[in-house]
Amino acid sequence: MSPPIFRSRFISLLKNRHGRLMSSDLASTPSKDSIIASQKLVSDQIPPDAQATSSSSSSSSSSSSKPLNFLKYSLISALTATTAVAGYASYAYSYDEIAEKAKALRRSASYTAMDDVSGVDKVQGRLYSTIMTVPVKLADVYLDLRKTIEEQVKGYTEPNAEMLLPDLHPLEQHVFTLVLDLNETLVHSDWTRERGWQTFKRPGVDSFLEHLAQFYEIVIFSDQSNMYVDPVIDRLDPKHCIRYRLSRAATKYENGKHYRDLSKLNRDPRKIIYLSGHAFDSSLQPENSVPIKPWKCEADDTALLDFIPFLEFVARNSPADIRQVLESYNGCDIPTEFIRRSKEHQRRIQEQKQQGRLWKR
Repeated sequence: MSPPIFRSRFISLLKNRHGRLMSSDLASTPSKDSIIASQKLVSDQIPPDAQATSSSSSSSSSSSSKPLNFLKYSLISALTATTAVAGYASYAYSYDEIAEKAKALRRSASYTAMDDVSGVDKVQGRLYSTIMTVPVKLADVYLDLRKTIEEQVKGYTEPNAEMLLPDLHPLEQHVFTLVLDLNETLVHSDWTRERGWQTFKRPGVDSFLEHLAQFYEIVIFSDQSNMYVDPVIDRLDPKHCIRYRLSRAATKYENGKHYRDLSKLNRDPRKIIYLSGHAFDSSLQPENSVPIKPWKCEADDTALLDFIPFLEFVARNSPADIRQVLESYNGCDIPTEFIRRSKEHQRRIQEQKQQGRLWKR
């Protein structure tokens, strides 16, 4: 073989071999960009097994949440309905009426099978009795809760005792009871920035209490707390003309106001006089109430002293029922009207005396 031909074949053989080596190296060593791209695809895509697991878990969680939601809404609905029924029953029926209805429920729940009843009727009766047990228990719980609440409310709205005063002594059964309000009747409390709270006593209060204590059982009945009433009366009445003190705990709270219930005093209502600057607004017995001008620190006030003649006359003459006497003064200023009637009575007596003298002549 000639040298030129051999050289050309050798070069072509080297080219072919080098091409195969270059192509194998490129195929065996992928580029860095292709590796990164493949990693991104793998990391962004969820494997088929994981997809199946997540879909099954989500479907199972949604299927399990459905009964929980149903139970939750059922409980809320039941509580709402129970609250509505309890609220309506509290508004429409008294405790005693609901207690009577509860007795009927208890009788229906206590089933007793008769001998001549068939087996089917016995089963139905027992089933009905079992079903009625739940409302009976709920009614009992409601009654217990309502009784507790009403007792707590009663402690704030009703007087703290059925008889606010002790029994009257047998020798004093004829004595009248003079019930006096405190604020704007005997005293007036005033507040200023400079002095703070100060309590002033009404003009004539000392003479009023000392004189009428000879004829009356005097009782203070205030709607203030005893922390206010006791210190004021201690300074107002050093001679102890006032027998008893009643404060806010003895009042009846109704419609946002504290009322004096004179029927709780343990005294004959025919012998009770309630004197107050707000008599008709603060008493549940207006037929026993005597209004007096509310005192607002007027220095020339004489209202208490003006009432002494009338009250002394009542105590000395002891009318059978003071309520009838007070009704005769309805719409009048009692001290002024009493003086007018007294003068008229004296005039008639004088006329009768003069007529008697004429007949003697």
